[in-house]
Amino acid sequence: MQQPAVPELAHTHTRPIHWLATATAVAGVVALSSVLQPNSATAAQTAGPETGHAPAALAPPDPAGVDLPLECGPVKAVVVKKATGDLDGDGNPETVAVVHCDAPMGTPPDGLYVLTRATETATPRVVATLVDPKDSTTVSDITVRDGAVVADLLSYSSDDVPRCCPDVKNSAKWQWKNGTFVRSTPAGAHSV
Repeated sequence: MQQPAVPELAHTHTRPIHWLATATAVAGVVALSSVLQPNSATAAQTAGPETGHAPAALAPPDPAGVDLPLECGPVKAVVVKKATGDLDGDGNPETVAVVHCDAPMGTPPDGLYVLTRATETATPRVVATLVDPKDSTTVSDITVRDGAVVADLLSYSSDDVPRCCPDVKNSAKWQWKNGTFVRSTPAGAHSV
């Protein structure tokens, strides 16, 4: 083995005091960073002097625990999709929830419900049924855009089609107008 041309330097060997100094420095940085935290970020904009105090927007209603108009017998209702947005222009978000019975087999039909609440502490409630489970429809996709609910719906062309395999796809859009949700159908139905 060849010896290095430069003699070994004393400071290149770590000793316990070096580890202790490093650990103390790291602990100091961690302790100091936990004390010096920035203010919490918020998505709400502060009101300017010309606007006074704007009311705070409510959090979107959570469909969990809401009494939904869906009869499931011995199985429970499950929320499979949800979207949120301000549908009625009041500045507070509503939640649109796709719900069906947790059936062990087959394709259970979906219900599409709009939920709202008056205050942060109020219990959310269903204010509209956009798709009734009795219509044997499955909601494959849902979004809230520009104050409207847009959904892709799967259904059956006849009673002869097995309930596992919807064969018709429709698009639907609901917009809040004059105190009610008005449905429009952007494109015609087509087979899946």
